[in-house]
Amino acid sequence: MKRRRTALLSLTALLATALTALPAAPAGADEVEQVRNGTFDGGTEPWWTTSNVTAGLSEGRLCADVPGGTANRWDAAVGQNDITLVKGESYRFSFTATGSPAGHAVRAIVGLSVAPYDTYHEVTPQLSVSGDRYSYTFTSPVDTAQGQVGFQLGGSADPWRFCLDDVSLLGGVAPEPYEPDTGPRVRVNQVAYLPAGPKNATLVTDATAGLPWQLKNAEGTVVARGTTVPRGVDASSGQNVHSIDFSRHRTVGQGFTLVADGQTSRPFDIGTRAYEKLRLDSLKYYYPQRSGLAIRDDLRPGYGRPAGHVGVAPNQGDTDVPCQPGVCDYRLDVSGGWYDAGDHGKYVVNGGISTWELLSTYERETLARTGQAEKLGDGTLAIPESGNKVPDILDEARWELEFLLRMQVPDGQPLAGMAHHKIHDEQWTGLPLLPSDDPQKRELHPPSTAATLNLAATAAQAARLYRPYDKAFAAKALAAARKAWAAAEAHPDVYASADDGIGGGAYPDTDVTDEFYWAAAQLYLTTGERRFQDHVLNSPVHTADIFGPLGFDWARTAAAGRLDLATVPSRLPGRDKVRQSVVKGADRYLATLKAHPYGMPYAPEDNRYDWGSSHQILNNAVVLATAYDITGAAKYRDGAVQSMDYILGRNALNISYVTGYGEVSAHNQHSRWYARQLDANLPNPPDGTLAGGPNSNIQDPLAQAKLQGCVAQFCYIDDIQSWSTNEHTINWNAALARMASFVAGQR
Repeated sequence: MKRRRTALLSLTALLATALTALPAAPAGADEVEQVRNGTFDGGTEPWWTTSNVTAGLSEGRLCADVPGGTANRWDAAVGQNDITLVKGESYRFSFTATGSPAGHAVRAIVGLSVAPYDTYHEVTPQLSVSGDRYSYTFTSPVDTAQGQVGFQLGGSADPWRFCLDDVSLLGGVAPEPYEPDTGPRVRVNQVAYLPAGPKNATLVTDATAGLPWQLKNAEGTVVARGTTVPRGVDASSGQNVHSIDFSRHRTVGQGFTLVADGQTSRPFDIGTRAYEKLRLDSLKYYYPQRSGLAIRDDLRPGYGRPAGHVGVAPNQGDTDVPCQPGVCDYRLDVSGGWYDAGDHGKYVVNGGISTWELLSTYERETLARTGQAEKLGDGTLAIPESGNKVPDILDEARWELEFLLRMQVPDGQPLAGMAHHKIHDEQWTGLPLLPSDDPQKRELHPPSTAATLNLAATAAQAARLYRPYDKAFAAKALAAARKAWAAAEAHPDVYASADDGIGGGAYPDTDVTDEFYWAAAQLYLTTGERRFQDHVLNSPVHTADIFGPLGFDWARTAAAGRLDLATVPSRLPGRDKVRQSVVKGADRYLATLKAHPYGMPYAPEDNRYDWGSSHQILNNAVVLATAYDITGAAKYRDGAVQSMDYILGRNALNISYVTGYGEVSAHNQHSRWYARQLDANLPNPPDGTLAGGPNSNIQDPLAQAKLQGCVAQFCYIDDIQSWSTNEHTINWNAALARMASFVAGQR
């Protein structure tokens, strides 16, 4: 669930001048509490609001009606002035807040109430999504008696209601820094290294000269030794590090450890067995994500649950869903598909890129020299369709494809042939909540060009891959792809609103040239038709440098066209140049990997790790793997394989971001039904679930409370409430499946 990011804006003079005094009541301060009447027990004095906000007491809280149509956060606000702050003093800033409708973000600040209106601490929690109590600690950089506690509420297109209670700014509280347990300072791939592959580790140490290292087998016998290579300070972690290369050791075994600088690493294997299992587990992840189907406990022990969103009370179901008010006057059966992430929403743009990557995983296995299509064949994933003589990965992808087809606007309606952008609850739901217990009204959101092109691309790709198994379905998919393409050409600039983020992620995208390129590429590869070839060749995306530091994802889909044009056989003019462009992109990622002390093909600008950084690293590795398929050059294979090390434990936090893999792995991903952290009767995510990973933007309240000032790799916490660093999603796991399948086929 990719939520819209909220900009943190500067406080302006408006807060100091456009205020309306609320009715007076006695103040109540104590010795260390700086906020007066933070519980609103005696009324609302000395709290103020901007003149466009109507506020008063409701059930012991201060509730404010916030107008819609404001442009900026500071255009509507509630606050208290004359707050005393002491330089160097530590404060705990806490409050209880709710929003109706749920999901609105509030900018909570402690700052200066007079010019120049400096802000000393700020957070932007999204209300009523994962609890309503917020608490943060910070240290004041100034002495002032003119401080301010403020809650900036503007920027919403629609009116909403904000309620506040238990506001506290408690001085003299010791800071509560979050210190993650990073374990031994020798960081390794905690799962496995390939016998004939690269084997590298990272040592965190203050030493500036090389240090001796030893590789020990499970019996403690030293089987290799050498000297570390100092790498200096790693910008992505702030750590002084050394590199260890033990690639020459090729003996297969379990329970190896590395010893250096008095530290013993977590254990790991040398072999391919773990990747064979990961290939399947990363794909088995999808069956428990299915909507509209009871999950069988005999197929996924411990994960059985009733069907979600099939209209069984209290559930309102997805078989007869209306549009948002004013969007359309019809209803659709949009049952099935995968739940996008830890929420109950289903999104065409994220479903599209996820389906493409799963289908391409299979297609690559049928085409590449090291492909093993039989490993993804019928019966491999233990799903209800196993045994139908269709590869299980295609059966699983079809569950989502059928949903995508249902999202197409019917003939005879305005925007016929386009695809609705998404379907989800009217309001945000809390945690934990099984899909079958979700009581919310479900709504179709407006069609978008991006969603329509996602449908065109994936349906066209499906047409060629399902043809040997189900010609009727292949023909249906191709017809839908053609209709979607025509609709997108007729409506090339219908964009999803960035403000449509209540009840589900917004997934906004106002540049769809890459989606047009991707869809044209898939339609050409399936049909060979000249008009699609011409669109590919004439697209500015075709010759653009698309392999940037962040990699590709749901909003950057050009690679989904370029990689397939480079590898799926066709008669495209200039195909050699397409293949060369992939190799050129891989060269850049390989250079990044070699320069990185943690050995990964990811170095975003200013070390600002993006939402879902773990899957971006994997998608950059996909480019390396594709370059290997094109050229056969071992350096690309080794780069792709080595990229898995970071994901599986060779990182600053010494954690595997894949549940159930490695001695210490992420297992509290943000989810409404994989919620054991909140309810012991519910499971953790299944083995093979990828966590989003470090996110420098730390948008959720828990991350903001724990990770303020974090450096890149440290912007992560394995907690169910941290939806900005620790969610799981269908597109992130698709990248894991793609790379796990590639690595499993290497020897």
